[in-house]
Amino acid sequence: MEIRREDEIQDIPSPMQITSKNIRSEVNIQIETCDTNRSSPLPIFLKFEDVEYKVKNKQGSTKNNPLKAVISRVGSQGRMEQDSYKRILKGITGRVGPGEILALMGASGSGKTTLLKVIGGRLLENVKGNITYNDITYTTALKRRIGFVTQDDVLFPQLTVEETLLVSAFLRLPNSMNRQQKYERVNMIVKELGLERCRNTKIGGNFGKGISGGERKRTSIGYEVLIDPSLLLLDEPTSGLDSNSANKLLLVLKGLAKAGRTIITTIHQPSSRMFHMFDKLLLISEGYPVYYGKAIESMEYFSSLRFTPQISMNPAEFLLDLATGQVGDISLPDDLSASQGSLDTGKSIIKYLQVKYKTQLEVQERTKNEAAKAPEHLQQAVQVGKDWTISWWEQFRIVAKRTFKERSKDYFDKLRLLQAVGVALLLGLLWWKSKIDTEPQLRDQIGLLFYICIFWTSSSIFGAVYVFPFEKLYLVKEQKADMYRLSVYYVSSTLCDMIAHVLYPTLFMLILYFMVDFKRTVSCFLLTLFAILLVAVTSQGAGELFGAAVLSIRRAGMVASLILMLFLLTGGYYVQHIPKFMRWMKYLSFMYYGFRLLLKVQYSGDQLYECQSTQGCKTLQSSASFDTVSLNGGLQEVWILLVMILAYRLCAYFCLYKRISQSNI
Repeated sequence: MEIRREDEIQDIPSPMQITSKNIRSEVNIQIETCDTNRSSPLPIFLKFEDVEYKVKNKQGSTKNNPLKAVISRVGSQGRMEQDSYKRILKGITGRVGPGEILALMGASGSGKTTLLKVIGGRLLENVKGNITYNDITYTTALKRRIGFVTQDDVLFPQLTVEETLLVSAFLRLPNSMNRQQKYERVNMIVKELGLERCRNTKIGGNFGKGISGGERKRTSIGYEVLIDPSLLLLDEPTSGLDSNSANKLLLVLKGLAKAGRTIITTIHQPSSRMFHMFDKLLLISEGYPVYYGKAIESMEYFSSLRFTPQISMNPAEFLLDLATGQVGDISLPDDLSASQGSLDTGKSIIKYLQVKYKTQLEVQERTKNEAAKAPEHLQQAVQVGKDWTISWWEQFRIVAKRTFKERSKDYFDKLRLLQAVGVALLLGLLWWKSKIDTEPQLRDQIGLLFYICIFWTSSSIFGAVYVFPFEKLYLVKEQKADMYRLSVYYVSSTLCDMIAHVLYPTLFMLILYFMVDFKRTVSCFLLTLFAILLVAVTSQGAGELFGAAVLSIRRAGMVASLILMLFLLTGGYYVQHIPKFMRWMKYLSFMYYGFRLLLKVQYSGDQLYECQSTQGCKTLQSSASFDTVSLNGGLQEVWILLVMILAYRLCAYFCLYKRISQSNI
């Protein structure tokens, strides 16, 4: 396939024409010469013109100082709209096609990652300019044709390298491929990326040993390359790697590009060897482009402007010095030499480079962009959306299996088991063979029931409230790539977590129930256990809702503590006769309904106590402890708790959907 683009894009090699000879013998990477299971990625010719992006300024400094805010508002009334936004990208133009690697270079904060996210469709608001893929603007149909590798490797630490890639393969590869073919694809990717040595090693992370940084980065790339993305975007892929690992990684990318992919990567300061592997280079300074073109021609361009290094320098180091205005070892053109050494030298150089770029390079690039047109069949192909590769049930089976494996260490944690058993034994010893013959004894046993509600409410809420905040990065990454439906993740997460919220309360009650003097009937035991499980599962739903609403680890705990305190006070034990203007709060408390349900299960209104007193036997219903509870009433609390379980989870799902869709990670 050829496109007339004035030496920019040459004949694109067929994806199956690449052999290991295309790659230096420096690294043992083999790219298969033929694979009937592997389809060619759709060629994408990317063009971006006058791309601008702005973010709203945070008014933190004036927000805390009202006087300063008033003065600032009065003094800048005419510029209020402009000052409320900060421009990150300031008119960037360029293009890249299949078989090419475009490197985005610039100092930290220059806008490299922002541009990458804009191109990848992850930032859509406050964006100006024209970005086209085969001359078609961004649509959701492109989501599954774009692979995005973030700077921080977002991989589940408890899974092995092979398991991580298999999950991606089973979820994202087309249904036309059988299970064996998907396994073969994973094996091929493992070989291509040199991951055979660590394929059965866990990813690991901050809290456990795992694979090395280079292997983790290659796994992240393999995670995206599995689906043959047409456009592969990488944010600082060599960050944290040594020189040898970084070179190997660039060789891998070079091979992937030659297979017909369009690759764009941000890079901070590559070695000279790595620098010459890039086909094109976009140098950004403070959001402005100062060079765009072939990487090997960049030194020649700046030499033509009379910028030359006075000492032997890495080309990347030389370019970054120019982009930041640091020219201590660089000769300047005559019209800038007079200002050398002054405080404004850096700004003058950057401004000079920006002007030269606009007059010499940008005009040429605009002309080439207008002349270059993608073939009509590619324009049509890029608009064809991809349906889900597998059904909802198959997605659920895969995601649930991964979720269980990832969290099983927490489900069967020894400390968690010790907590449930230890607290049950402690309570059993404190209330050993407790009776309800007298009012004080009755109050003691009611206190035990309320404490059981408190214990499992707090345990379930805090066990669920951190789930979504902790997995936010993983979830956002996979949702942006359309790996599976959000409902699949939510149902999988809820049901897998419910294992712990059912297992430990059941073990707890098996120990405690027979140590205290509760009713010794099978039906009463099962009803009591059912009531405790209802409380635990409802608390889990509430925790999920609070976690989904804030998606912040720090704030989730604060919100959960506040709500737990509110439910505890309105639960019906500490305060039974709540003032009318506060009474509505108790009807929102699932602890209130759970506690009442336990009382109705354990006690009956006509049951006698205080038979040793001079006044004779009394019924339990006459006790002051049951002033607000009808022990002979129905079990409507069961239905209320079931409705709460459903309502909390529906609200949690919609909160999660809204927060994830708004995330720009």
